[in-house]
Amino acid sequence: MLAGWIFGYFVLGCLGLACLVFPSGRRAALSWLSASWKRRHQCPARVMPWVLLGSALLVLPAAGVWWWGGGLHGGRTLDAFDDTTADDGNHHVAHLLQGEQLVPPPPLPPEAFTTAEVEVVRPMLSSADRRWDRMDEAFVQRVLMAFKIMKERHGYDMALLEGYRSPERQNLLAAQGAHVTNAGAWQSYHQHGLAADCAFLREGKLVISEKDPWAMRGYQLYGQVAEELGLTWGGRWRMMDFGHVEWRRNRK
Repeated sequence: MLAGWIFGYFVLGCLGLACLVFPSGRRAALSWLSASWKRRHQCPARVMPWVLLGSALLVLPAAGVWWWGGGLHGGRTLDAFDDTTADDGNHHVAHLLQGEQLVPPPPLPPEAFTTAEVEVVRPMLSSADRRWDRMDEAFVQRVLMAFKIMKERHGYDMALLEGYRSPERQNLLAAQGAHVTNAGAWQSYHQHGLAADCAFLREGKLVISEKDPWAMRGYQLYGQVAEELGLTWGGRWRMMDFGHVEWRRNRK
């Protein structure tokens, strides 16, 4: 059905373009519109609801497509898994990832994720999965390369907050409200091992809040580095998630 509407609007667009290019077509269209206007004012009252219904059937599908594709809200902010529009990266990314196989850093002690400062920003972080081997291997290499560049180029130490996320945990987070996530189970790249939430280490302590100017600068730099590596950065979403990166990779 959607394909039919798209084809219909394509035809209308072609007709409109023809009217702009060819004067004879423009005169014919204006003549038709003038006649239609006169008929409208002569239309019996009982016919008007059907005219309005027909107009709505023409307008609403286009409005629905516009809303779904972005509309007033600038697009969906869900980190939904959709590999049909994915990009495996470019030659620059391939060059960065050549050579050594990067190894994940040693895990932080559990108490690092339960401090008062961390609990305020991420209240369920203590139960998050931070096992690197639960994530896609190629994605892990990109995240680790981002960590390496952040350290060598900008002087930031980074830590993984959450990698793989089960569907059950995703639903628990979604139940807390849109301020946490809009994505339900299987609507997040976390369920596919292709997303990671990360933050910074300063003097051995996690710094997550973007209200900290040092951390906010780090997030901006991290976003630039992540995008250099072909990752999608959550800091560009309408509901911004500065520590989130995901890989919208084509599945072979």
